[in-house]
Order: sequence, then C-alpha cells, then structure tokens
Amino acid sequence: MKKEDLRIVFMGTPEFAVESLKTLVENGYNVVGVITMPDKPAGRGYKLQPSPVKQYALEKDLHLLQPEKLKDEVFLSELRKLKADVQVVVAFRMLPEVVWSMPGKGTFNLHSSLLPQYRGAAPINWAIINGEKETGVTTFFLSHEIDTGEIIFREKTEISESDNAETLHDRLMVMGAALVKKTIDAILEDNTKVIPQEELVGSEIVLKPAPKIFTETCKIDWNRKSAEIFNFIRGLSPYPAAWTELQRHESDETLRIKLFASEKIALTEDYKINSLTPGTIITDNKTYIDVATGDGLLRITDLQLSGKKRMKSVDFLNGYKLDNKDRFQ
Repeated sequence: MKKEDLRIVFMGTPEFAVESLKTLVENGYNVVGVITMPDKPAGRGYKLQPSPVKQYALEKDLHLLQPEKLKDEVFLSELRKLKADVQVVVAFRMLPEVVWSMPGKGTFNLHSSLLPQYRGAAPINWAIINGEKETGVTTFFLSHEIDTGEIIFREKTEISESDNAETLHDRLMVMGAALVKKTIDAILEDNTKVIPQEELVGSEIVLKPAPKIFTETCKIDWNRKSAEIFNFIRGLSPYPAAWTELQRHESDETLRIKLFASEKIALTEDYKINSLTPGTIITDNKTYIDVATGDGLLRITDLQLSGKKRMKSVDFLNGYKLDNKDRFQ
C-alpha cells in the first residue's frame, strides 16, 4: 500500500501531539480525520479555547471531530464513515475498545517514556523527579489495559541535570513525531515486529508508575535530600511547578512560592556544626537564597511569589528582605 492510500485518523489534544500530526501532514500521509477534545474555557474571561491540535487541523483544513463522549453513537457513526486503516493516538484520552479496535491495521499510541516503565499520565515529570539518567518514547498497539499493549518501537534519550520538564518535553515531542512516522512506515510495509511488554519485565525490574500530578503532589518536603529536591523542582518546572510556603517570622504571615530552578551546593563545616533544621533559609539578602534540606543545602535561583511574576532570586531579594528566622515549610 502507498502512503497516499493508507487512511489515517489522528487523535490528540495538546502541543505535544501537534508535532506528530504536522509530521504526517507535511510528509504527504493521508490523514482523513482528526479527533480532539471539545473546546474548554480558559483565561480571565473563561472564553472557549480550541486545543492546539484543533488549531492546526483548522489551519490545514483537516476533517475534525470533537466528541464529548467516545461511546456516543453519533460520534462512532462519524468515525466509521472515515474508514480508517489505522488510528494514531498522541496525548489524547483513554479509548474504549469500540474505538481502538475499529481500524483493520489497529490503533497505536505514542507514549513519552520507555515502556513498560512510567505508564500513566505524567511520564516526563516522574522520570526527572525520580532522577532517571535516560528516558525516551515508545509506540505500541492499544489493548485493554492502559499503556500495556505490544511495543512497536522505542527510542532513547539521555536526561542531563540541566534538563527540566519543559526541555525534555520539547525533545521527546520531536523524537516522538519521528517515531510515529517510522511506525506508520512499518505498518505500510507490513513490518511491525511487536514485543509484548511482559518480555521486558524481569524479576529484578521494579516498574515505576507515572500517575497524574495534582497541586498537593507538588509541595516540597525539605526533609528530603538535596538531590531529591533538586530533581523534584526541575521535574515540575515550569508547569505545574513545585511550591513551598514561606513562613515570615516578623509579620507571622505565610506566603506561597513556586520554585522553578535550583542548584546543589556544598555544605560548609559551619553549617554542619549548627545542624540546620530543614527549611531554614540562609541569605545575604542580595545575591542568594540557600535552604537547608535533609542532608545539605539547596540554592534557589528562580521563583515566583503568589500573584507576582516569575523572577530570579536576586530580583526577589530586591523587594523582599528575609529575616534569619524566616523559613520554608
């Protein structure tokens, strides 16, 4: 089958998915339909906003469907009319079997981890939070259990200490688009040599999940080790962002602060003698903010006070002078 004849239905919603859709469209593949989430209210005026995938689909005049419910008979009827040979899913939602089993050549998903590790909604964040040195992208055919289907391809990339959730997201987005194209080409050539995920799970391997992240998940525990907090901050940066509470000694007020970047620094002998309580702030009120952790110090370099703009620590200190009894908690 020629690529012009393979009928593809693409399903996705956020920016991460646009790169894959764009790669298919710009390389001449036959995308006969795009499925995305309904418009959602956003911004101060809560006006309905189209998803990034919808915006791109409209720009390219692609056939678009936005079902509220994926088991709705009207939607299923419209989907059948598209006569897809294959469905591609990138950052969409869990599909019912009636949808993923529809195409003759199957439905495959792009996942932003090296499956079977980090099944779930937030694999990019959790890989960094857990201090992984590598991650990647995986394509796999959908099956009944989420993120458990047979693997088609995997592509690896290193995670450096300078990476955060944003830089890794952008790199995996581009890698993923290339892997989607590679997967489509393999399907065209009838050359998909799948691997059951069970074959990659040995008795010594512990599977790490990637559950959805909520606001309460993002609060920093200063009792943890510096390296763990360092990874936690960058794994949530810039969104949804790690946060802490600044307890001000003089005014007895508590301020919520988001932290976007930090640096690991050595603990001097003086601080060891003083046995600092985790959350203790050490600052010259001009150039740096250091915070005691469970095993050392962490230097905060990029933060945002609730209701204010994101800023460097030096700029924060221009407006907020910290007392030596102020602390993060």
